[in-house]
Amino acid sequence: MKKRKFATFNIICIIALWVILCYFVIKGNGGVNGQTAFAIIASGIIVFVPIYKSFRNKKLPFWIDIVKNLLQF
Repeated sequence: MKKRKFATFNIICIIALWVILCYFVIKGNGGVNGQTAFAIIASGIIVFVPIYKSFRNKKLPFWIDIVKNLLQF
């Protein structure tokens, strides 16, 4: 089955929901401890790896290539 790529709006919504979830986990737990840190890092990996893979294969606008070439040393 062919995988669908994420649209920009989908990525923004997923990231916003993840941030809100992290806020509620930290606020509800009364701070950051080892379990909370592990849960946030693990959920971040689960959320951001597919987004990174989707972005990696996306065709970037031409001006990004120009900026990359200017910033190379």
